[in-house]
Amino acid sequence: MGRRTVLFDLHRALGARIVDFGGWDMPLQYGSQIVEHHAVRRAAGVFDVSHMCVIDLTGGRARELLERILANDVGKLKAPGQMLYGCMLNESAGIIDDLVVGFIADSRFRIVVNAGTRDKDLGWIRRHARGFGVAVIERTDLAILAIQGPEARAKTAALLSGADADAALALRPFHGSEIGGWFVSRTGYTGEDGFEVIVPAVDAERIWREVSALGVLPCGLGARDTLRLEAGMNLYGSDMDETTHPFESGLGWTVAMQPAGRRFIGRDALESGGALHPPRRLVGLVLEERGVLRSHQRVIVPGIGEGAITSGSFAPTLERSIALARVPALTGDTVQVEIRGKLLGARVVKPPFVRLGKPLVQ
Repeated sequence: MGRRTVLFDLHRALGARIVDFGGWDMPLQYGSQIVEHHAVRRAAGVFDVSHMCVIDLTGGRARELLERILANDVGKLKAPGQMLYGCMLNESAGIIDDLVVGFIADSRFRIVVNAGTRDKDLGWIRRHARGFGVAVIERTDLAILAIQGPEARAKTAALLSGADADAALALRPFHGSEIGGWFVSRTGYTGEDGFEVIVPAVDAERIWREVSALGVLPCGLGARDTLRLEAGMNLYGSDMDETTHPFESGLGWTVAMQPAGRRFIGRDALESGGALHPPRRLVGLVLEERGVLRSHQRVIVPGIGEGAITSGSFAPTLERSIALARVPALTGDTVQVEIRGKLLGARVVKPPFVRLGKPLVQ
């Protein structure tokens, strides 16, 4: 038996199929995974993502701590409410985790990290926070609901009062704010617009039922995975981990090498080990033949070498199979994938595959 979010009994009452995910008992789907996927692309769906870990950092040197432990630069967060995506790296530039950090107020930041890396992340952050005099507070009193889709923001705002609804709808992408007792952000992990609402755990079931009553469909981790894959977004433990670094994981854009004097953890390894020009890179694949791309399948690049699929699935929006794959840097426009002993052709594309409901690949 794994850990359970405050909404576990509700998921079970709704007939969800429960699976282990990162040590948590989580809903995979409530009915049809494809129906849930299309609901998010076409209308709105709600996900329980309370297994993710909310951590508040407080103290006069909180920004300095984040400048040290994050490869992206929190110096970009100049005004309260701004948010940033980035990675924590170890000394050899391996990815400890990817996360979102928000600038809440002077001397206060909030980060949200992955469920499966919760204990590791907390240990790493606390270890480094001691030298900066920063308090690291795990917010176990909170729950997170992700409400995603073209109708998601309007549906969520309908649960708030007039002024609070206006404030939520005024949020720009990758911004967040404390509104009406919630922390509302607009970051997303589906390729669609929407909100994440961090709420008191005691209120989570009521809010879930209220947003469901407005026609927002309960969705599980299965649809969340196909949505994020279509959106070209990495999943920790599949597309990256401590054995890979950002520049071979499609995340070079999250590494801020300027200002040059910011000595974030992992920087020396990136600069000295050739990681800025890696021999491997993460690409998108579209299968040109009948079949399904899955993690760990071999990718053959004739005359160059081999790679492997890191994430793969049937893409409901595109009605074909897609994947993320780590391949030799010199890979061209086509590869072959070994599926059940056969080599099938696949086209190399640049993710994302889908954005805001629109296919970006033919």
